[in-house]
Amino acid sequence: QVQLVESGGGLVQAGGSLRLSCAASGRTFSNYAVGWFRQAPGKERAFVAAINMSGSGTSTADSVKGRFTISRNNAENTVYLQMSSLKPEDTAVYYCAANSMRRSYFARDYDYWGQGTQVTVSS
Repeated sequence: QVQLVESGGGLVQAGGSLRLSCAASGRTFSNYAVGWFRQAPGKERAFVAAINMSGSGTSTADSVKGRFTISRNNAENTVYLQMSSLKPEDTAVYYCAANSMRRSYFARDYDYWGQGTQVTVSS
């Protein structure tokens, strides 16, 4: 079992920045790929970014490319999502998720999920 806890969400003006954290506990964190997803009201959960086990490989959704960066610190059992140039359409609950196979765009590939953190971007 891996337990995930997101933090760092909040209210920010358009153009601002936030850094989300996903803290893991339980099994060896470096054995898990991690993804960030988001869900806006009335919409399906959408892929944002993912990182492989070592941190050497990342994937980012086109909608956030150039604005969001995913990284990890395995010594601290934490994955980060640095978000800049935020837009109102980035408003959503952001979730981190982990799986023991590979980084993936698909929510169905992830076995463990955090409870989510709200990000609200005002115009």
